[in-house]
Amino acid sequence: MNSSQTKAFSVQGLVRGAVVCALYIVITYLMASVNLAVGPVQFRLSEMFNFLAFYNKRYLWAVTLGCAISNVLVPGNLGIIDFIVGGGSTFIFISLGILLTKKLSKITYFNGWLNVRFIAFSVFFALSMFTIALELMIFVKTPFWVMYPTLVLGEFASLIIGMFIIITLSKRIDLSR
Repeated sequence: MNSSQTKAFSVQGLVRGAVVCALYIVITYLMASVNLAVGPVQFRLSEMFNFLAFYNKRYLWAVTLGCAISNVLVPGNLGIIDFIVGGGSTFIFISLGILLTKKLSKITYFNGWLNVRFIAFSVFFALSMFTIALELMIFVKTPFWVMYPTLVLGEFASLIIGMFIIITLSKRIDLSR
């Protein structure tokens, strides 16, 4: 392994990834306790961690695992089906979102508080909720066009709020480490 590969698998790097994974699970569980992380209206504030993958690819894995585990642990989810569909969708659409929005990263307004890349990613990722709407249509028999708009709105709202949290953190902490 070269030095960048060993650095990616350092104990410190693994711990940071594990902390993000655990925070995703805890925040999702807390949101579920007030009926906001599952069902027809999903507001997962934990989705803010998706943006961490902009800073370091380790967080792509941490958020994917956090989402997949949450989908098994949080009551009201579909267990292993949600582990696969939700976790898989998270991995695929964060990866695609990173690639599709990369050129927008330097476009900011209001002294960096409004980042065009974050907004474009939020729109893209919110629209990706068709996978969850399809999953619910197939396995829970909920109408697609009833679920999809509420999933998109909940996802978009949680990402936009999360954007401000992550941008604030990035001004104080080096998230690329």
